[in-house]
Amino acid sequence: MRKVINTEKAPKAIGPYSQAVEANGFLFASGQIPINPETGIVAEGGIEQQTKQVLANVEAILKEKGLSFAAVVKTTVFITDMNDFAAVNAVYGEAFKTDPPARSCVQVCRLPKDVSVEIEFVALCR
Repeated sequence: MRKVINTEKAPKAIGPYSQAVEANGFLFASGQIPINPETGIVAEGGIEQQTKQVLANVEAILKEKGLSFAAVVKTTVFITDMNDFAAVNAVYGEAFKTDPPARSCVQVCRLPKDVSVEIEFVALCR
């Protein structure tokens, strides 16, 4: 079974994709960037503010399914500058305080809307 998951509390997709798809007991989420869903504007401030907005968007998708950060089993973090790793990691650690998920973090040359961070995730729905 496959079910598309969308919420108004996270940014609308800016292309032909869904915010998330539930399949076989898992929630697969598209990468979230630091867009405020109420304004449609990229979060102002540095990498910390952008990461906080990304995680707020991740949390909104999780909540749409009645889940929390504890349900997340894997994340992929994309950043445009590996020098921001420590700052992103500090904010990320606030969301995933205990038993954090598996994670990859890679530097990329560019992200949509020229943001500095994007996070995608897989969560367990059961």
